[in-house]
Amino acid sequence: MKAALTAALLVLAMAVPALARAPERSLLPVARGQSAAVVTPVGLGAVRPVLRPAMPAAKAGVQPQPAPKAAAPQPQVAEIIPPAAPSEETVTSAAYGLSRSLLPRMRPKAMVQQAAVRQKLRVRGAVCGDPDIQGATIGSVPGRISGCGIEDAVQIKSISGIPLSQQATMDCTTAKALKSWIDKGMKRTIGSYGGGVARINVAAHYSCRTRNNQKGAKISEHGRGRAIDISGFTLANGKTITVLEDWNARKVGTMLREMHSRACGPFGTVLGPAADRFHQDHFHFDTARYRSGSYCQ
Repeated sequence: MKAALTAALLVLAMAVPALARAPERSLLPVARGQSAAVVTPVGLGAVRPVLRPAMPAAKAGVQPQPAPKAAAPQPQVAEIIPPAAPSEETVTSAAYGLSRSLLPRMRPKAMVQQAAVRQKLRVRGAVCGDPDIQGATIGSVPGRISGCGIEDAVQIKSISGIPLSQQATMDCTTAKALKSWIDKGMKRTIGSYGGGVARINVAAHYSCRTRNNQKGAKISEHGRGRAIDISGFTLANGKTITVLEDWNARKVGTMLREMHSRACGPFGTVLGPAADRFHQDHFHFDTARYRSGSYCQ
């Protein structure tokens, strides 16, 4: 019993100095806005205060709110400013300027006069009611034998700007068929080869005779003013293409065959070197019509 009391007194004696050195301030949490000391034991009877940043004090009765998050950056939007309405003067000026810019430039007076003269001459030389067919009207052409002759004959010197090597006498139906072939057959086939066709070489036109000049044969379409024979073409570069020499040539011969083929339609009869011995050196075109259609060889 006595020993136990002695031990208790010894423990009490050791605790009194520690209590004397106890922290003056409470270690309990303090309100926000004040500095709080956190005590960390270092050893028996010693403490080291660790200071933390003070938090803002909360108002009485108000729950502390978390700090607001930083707002996400908003994309920059350019402000669109509508254009100002144009003034009446501006609109009028713009419309006037546009109307003027759309107008074609005036040609020089001399050029206009020259064009007018050419048009008058072109119309004056037109036959068959077509300015592209240039020549003269010669009227009725009597035949020396029965079956020949032309009632309303014309004498053609050029068609679609292409002169004939000699003026050719025929009727207007044949002249118009020849124009159709020149525009859609000859020109399309030759194109710009050699600079294009500068002249059509005519072998025969109106002639009061029998077919192939054979005795006892029927009257030829030449004797009725419905036919024309073409032996070749002179190009702008001076080169001459002939049916006789170039029919079997590689390039030019192909052109001649195509022109021969394109004549089948505008003309009722189309003959060439493949037809017979009488047409080895020329194309024969006539406007005779057959129930079975065009005859082409």
